[in-house]
This record gives sequence, structure tokens and C-alpha cells, in this order.
Amino acid sequence: MTEGGPISPSRETRSDWVRLRTLILIRWIAIFGQISAIAVAQRVYGIDLDLGLCFMVVGAAVIVNLLSTFIYPENRRLSETEATLTLLFDTAQIAMLLFLTGGLNNPFALLILAPATIAATALQTGATVFLGTVAIALVTLVSQVHRPLAMSDGTPIVVPEIFAFGFWLAIVIGVIFQGLYARRVASEIHSMGEALLATQMALAREQKLTDLGGVVAAAAHELGTPLATIKLVSSELADELAQSPDLRADAELIREQADRCRDILRSMGRAGKDDLQLRRAPLCAVLREAAEPHSDRGKAVHICAGSPDEAARAAQPVIRRQPEVIHGLRNLIQNAVDFSRGNVWVDADWSDSRIRLRIMDDGAGFPPQLLGRIGDPFVRRRRAEADPRRPGYEGMGLGLFIAKTLLERTGAELSFANARDPFLTAEEQPERSGAIVEVTWPRARIEAPDTPLGENRPIA
Repeated sequence: MTEGGPISPSRETRSDWVRLRTLILIRWIAIFGQISAIAVAQRVYGIDLDLGLCFMVVGAAVIVNLLSTFIYPENRRLSETEATLTLLFDTAQIAMLLFLTGGLNNPFALLILAPATIAATALQTGATVFLGTVAIALVTLVSQVHRPLAMSDGTPIVVPEIFAFGFWLAIVIGVIFQGLYARRVASEIHSMGEALLATQMALAREQKLTDLGGVVAAAAHELGTPLATIKLVSSELADELAQSPDLRADAELIREQADRCRDILRSMGRAGKDDLQLRRAPLCAVLREAAEPHSDRGKAVHICAGSPDEAARAAQPVIRRQPEVIHGLRNLIQNAVDFSRGNVWVDADWSDSRIRLRIMDDGAGFPPQLLGRIGDPFVRRRRAEADPRRPGYEGMGLGLFIAKTLLERTGAELSFANARDPFLTAEEQPERSGAIVEVTWPRARIEAPDTPLGENRPIA
């Protein structure tokens, strides 16, 4: 059983998130650092440098920055190719400076890690591998071919060969490790951001549906009486047309009720009124509402509610009918229905301190290797592990992530497990032998307060 849910948002435009201004600013900082290092090395430490060539290489970066600043708008975002070429230029510029300043004898050689690390954070895998390979190749080249460093009196500055090799190896490992590390962290951040965006969209959709239900209920409730009065008076008028003295009074009453309908519609406005009665419901009613879209899919959804305590069983809790609760439970039930063989059980019990739900099915259960990762966004199976009952399905984990996130916002704690006993044969397994999802709330967090409903308020 694999977590179901919406399709992952596309990541093909990840590089479009990088602004050109950001890379320009980073390059200005690098230029300032390069000029400062050259000046200090030449004036303070008396190192013999070819200042003309060095400043020519730094000047190339200055020219590129100035052209990018004046040609492109401030909000320009780079495409994949543009970002790759920009970072490739930075890598080549740093390598050229290293060539002119002693190769790996220059301790600033480690700065060649920066463009490769930025690429791992912002670009796709292909571009990241390309820039990392170029960085390693250029470091290897300048380690063998470079202008030797020397003091102004001609004394050569040479690092022992073993240290030079170690420095080269450290940079190569740094490019690989930093790239993998940055790539992994950036991917998790992007995945979480995309999943949270999907969660907010799902919650907004559920909130709109809830508000729409409130509008309909409020309209039916508040317009029912005046419209019924109008109907009654119209009937009386039709019956008593011959009674002239009464026609005037009835006509005035019709006008009054029409005015009342107008005032109610005006008070409801565009959004309508929030029907407070819909903000609370018995626990079983909420469970039936969450399961209702999946009740006609050929699978039986059994809703059982009760408490071991006879006194508590009679007092079924009335809970807050929150969109987060309904949408979260609906996702969990959908997941169970998708992978059950024929039955899904939603059991509820409660005590004075907590309310607990257990959603079980008679399917194969969660894949053991994914059990510890359930609730993470974009958890997908390998293609070889695709469910044979749903050949076109690729679970992304987003559905369960949304459910888990929404329910946790209401104070719930979720746990996932399998009911299947690995030591029993398929014939010996109990009927409820599939996946188990347990949702537990502190009763005070989810129970609706026992207070008068009051007047319906306009929806904000």
C-alpha cells in the first residue's frame, strides 16, 4: 500500500527561482575579495604577481556584472541554461586567477567550490554534475599548469608536493561532498515547500466548500420564514380578491415581507453568513461526512463509534467541524479505500481526556521499507515496485502528508502501522489485516464548547 495524493508540482523550473541580481551581488562580493587579496599579497607580503593579467581577469568579471546590471531588469530570473553559463563563467574566472597566482599553492583555491555549490542548490542534476565536473577538471589542470608564486626578490613559494596533492584531493572531495549535501538539503526544502503549498490549496478548497455550505444553510434558514409568509399571503389574496377591505392590508404585508427579504440578502453580502450550526457536529456525523465521497466506490466503509465506558458511550462528543479535520480524515479514508480488498473500518472511541480514531483496511498494508517515512512528501516507489492492482499509479506521499499536516494543526497525533502478522499464512490472517492509521486528539482541543450558538455572523 502506497500513500496516495496529488501529483508533485513540477520542478523543471527550479532554476527560474534564481534572480540574476542575486548572482550579480555574489559576484561583486567575490570581485571585492579578489582585488583585496591581490593588493594585500603584493603590497603587504611582497609577492611578485603579474598585476596586469590579474586585474584583466578581475576586470572581465566587472564588465560582465556591469553589462548584466544595465541590460537586464532587476527582477530578471535566469533560465536553466543562463544560470549554468553564469556559474560556468565564475568557475572559469576563479580558475584563471588561480593559474596566474600559483595554482594550488594559493590557499584561496578552495573558493572554486562556491559556483558548484550554488549549482547544486539551484539547478537540475545534469547542470550540477556538469559544473562539478568542470570545476574538478580545472582544479586538476591548474595544479599541474600555473604561473609559479615568488617573492619580489625571486624566492619561490612552493608547497611540498604531498600537501599540494592533499589540497587537490580536498578540493575534489569538497566539490563532490558539498554538491551532494547542498543538493540533498535543497531538494528537501523544495519538496517541503511544494507540499505545504499543496496543503494550503487543499485547505483553502475545503474552507470554500464549508463556507458555501454555510451560505446555503443560512440563506435557507433566514429566508424561509419571510418567503413562506409571502406565499401564504399571496394565497389569501387569491382567495379573497372579492374582499376589497382586506386587499390593502395584505398588500402592505407583502411589501413588508419583500423588504425584509431584501434586507436579509443585503446583510448576507457577497460571502454570506456563517451558519454557526455547521461549525459543530457529533463525531459520527463528521466521520460519515468525511467518508461519504468514497462510499460508492465498490468498497464497504464501516463506521463504528463507541466507548468502553457505558456512561461515556451515551454522551457522544460533539466536535468542531473544521475543514482541516474533514479533509484530513477524507484523505486517510481515501487511501484506505484505494488499497483495501473490500472493507474499510473507521472505529472511534473516547474518554474524558481524549478522542481516538482507528482507520483500518483488509489490504496488503504499508510497504515495510516505507513505514518509517509515511507522512513525508513525495515518497515514491521504485517503478519495479508498482502496485499490480493499480499499474498506472505512482504514490507520492503527498496525500498522507496533507492529511497528517492538517490533522496535526488541530492538535492530533498520528501513527501508522500494519496489522498483518508475518508469521501467519494468508488464510490465517484476521479480516482486519491491512494498514492501520491511528489519530488521537486531546478531547479539549477538538470538542466544541457547549455554549449557545447565537446569531449567524457575516463571513469575513
